[in-house]
Amino acid sequence: MQVDSIDNVLKNALEAVESSKYQIYEICEMARSERNALNKELQQVMEETTSTIDKVDKLELDYRRSRIRLTEVSRDFRRFSEEDIRAAYEVATGLQLELTIFREKETHLKQRRDDLQKRIKNVDKQVERAETVVSQMNVVVEYLTGDLNQVTRILESAKNRQLLGLKIILAQEEERKRIAREIHDGLAQSMANVVLRTEIAEKMLGMQQYPAVKEELIDLKGQVRGSLEEVRKMIFNLRPMALDDLGLVPTLRKYIQDFEDKTKVHTKIDLVGREARLPSGMEVAIFRLVQECFSNVLKHAGASSVTLEITFQKQMVKISIQDNGIGFDVDYTEAKASAGNHFGLLGMRERVELLEGRLDIESAKGEGAKISMLIPISSESH
Repeated sequence: MQVDSIDNVLKNALEAVESSKYQIYEICEMARSERNALNKELQQVMEETTSTIDKVDKLELDYRRSRIRLTEVSRDFRRFSEEDIRAAYEVATGLQLELTIFREKETHLKQRRDDLQKRIKNVDKQVERAETVVSQMNVVVEYLTGDLNQVTRILESAKNRQLLGLKIILAQEEERKRIAREIHDGLAQSMANVVLRTEIAEKMLGMQQYPAVKEELIDLKGQVRGSLEEVRKMIFNLRPMALDDLGLVPTLRKYIQDFEDKTKVHTKIDLVGREARLPSGMEVAIFRLVQECFSNVLKHAGASSVTLEITFQKQMVKISIQDNGIGFDVDYTEAKASAGNHFGLLGMRERVELLEGRLDIESAKGEGAKISMLIPISSESH
């Protein structure tokens, strides 16, 4: 294929991507507008809910007093006339009716509040997905607008192919790191502060005997704590902070320990050779590959134990993951992967090849499986 023909294909693809990008951007802006409107409505509902709860508490107190008053006038016929009894009864009945109405209003407002919170959460997910797609399209546009001859020369060089793979991985992980930092410094801190403030409010309200408000705050605290835990899991999945601070091996030790605690699958890590820090992009790539292997063991192998072995050599690092699961037919699985029916294995192989490495699979039905990855450490990668 001639270079000008490829250039025409790239131009057409670029136009299609640009058009789609702006359409997705419009969808994202509409979702943001909807989220702002929902947040505004939620704020109004929460203010009205607070006001209604206060009103219900006051009506309950007034109603109890009116019942006491009615009892008093009904028992003492010498001091109170029939007109006094009728007036006390009407007051008590009116307060009871008003209390019933405001209790129903309180229930309705709480249901409306919960519904709005669910809708806001769904819209947030839509905005996040749209922003991710736009970001990915921007990366595609940058590559499509690049110098085709330069791309060709890069792809012809084996060493530069590895550098290209590392740059792609680093770009992806930098974005993950940025999002993780934003969540950690913003949302997670805010949630922790909300939990602290609700605990203080709970103690103060408990002294004033407001059961309904106290139960509401307890429920809110539980929801926020659950959200906080989810955010912390999200931060680790986006970017394990220990990878930058401690390096590959300590981060993998923590990961497989957490894997064992969560799944009850016995894990073991063996280190061969002298541990060394690798290029940042390579450490990220190896960590993600190990994650994928352990995920496959959990999903498909039915194993009770899995061993990770890391071998450091001067110009090579070897990663082996072996399990005692049900095993599989390697040839059949490779054929499925080539046909596009086994995306996990195909994706792993492509990522290893981006690093100019090699992936080998040893397995048979009933004999477990062993996946080995040999990845060269290029001096130009540092």
